Amino acid sequence: MAVPIYVITGFLESGKTTLIKDTMTSEGFFEGEKTVLFLCENGMEGYTEEFCREYKTHIIKISKKEQLTTELFQRVEEHFQPDRIFIEYNGMWSVTELMNMELPELWVFAQLISTVDASTFTMYVNNMRSIIYEQLLHSELIICNRCDESVKKSFLRGNIKAINKIAQIIYEGRDGQAQEFTDADLPFDLSQDELYINDDDYGLWYMDMLDHPQKYHNKTVHVKGMVIKNGAAGKNAFILGRQAMVCCADDLSTVGLLCESRLAPTFKEGQWLQVEAQVHVQYDPEYNDDMAVLIAKDIVDCDPMEDPLVYFS
Repeated sequence: MAVPIYVITGFLESGKTTLIKDTMTSEGFFEGEKTVLFLCENGMEGYTEEFCREYKTHIIKISKKEQLTTELFQRVEEHFQPDRIFIEYNGMWSVTELMNMELPELWVFAQLISTVDASTFTMYVNNMRSIIYEQLLHSELIICNRCDESVKKSFLRGNIKAINKIAQIIYEGRDGQAQEFTDADLPFDLSQDELYINDDDYGLWYMDMLDHPQKYHNKTVHVKGMVIKNGAAGKNAFILGRQAMVCCADDLSTVGLLCESRLAPTFKEGQWLQVEAQVHVQYDPEYNDDMAVLIAKDIVDCDPMEDPLVYFS
């Protein structure tokens, strides 16, 4: 049976230990498994002997990057035969080097999570961008904690997405509770009548349009997408959309909006278009809800996107 490795990265005092403890104690995660935790730096938060006994966790302290070797992993496997591994990684070490290490036969990287202290992120971006890049590049999930009214989520998201497009981003307040994007956090200005949707912002725009179509009624949007033919759309309409991963690269789902245009019959399936359209909100009896529809004003051909997948954070 495979031994999953959970890697937690982030700078000192960014919440790595708290995340690991919260994960270990969450309902359904611990069912008597033996855990080995490689502790690569010591923060203010620690692990008590009582915690380690209760959750069958053996801690191996790593003070130098050179100590973290394939040989050490192999000895740990032979001696402890763990059911899973946690690595609380040092925020100044190369994550790429860790991901490229040779592992014992059954060990596999299961998930890489990064923690970001939102209150100090700007300082690190300005002074240690290359190290931040290394910490976030491989992450599947990035948790931005300690968000308060002084934190601009759009700034966090813009810098993180420039490093790692596919990572899911979660925002937490100082109380540890998840926070949602507000209109002020969106990467476009809803106070304007004309919106230009950047390629990387399609997912956020699409989800907000679905949830709050009335906010976009009569606004003009400029957006790129591909033609998806749908017989139910009618002769003079098509779906303007993109593909999103449901669970993996082989499991894709279409996310798009109905676009009405007299030119619709001339477009081919999969053709990429840059569309200027006015948003109309219409009642859809099939869904018993209001839905946003794009009424095309101008359409031009465009090149396919280098990365056509949609990301929703």
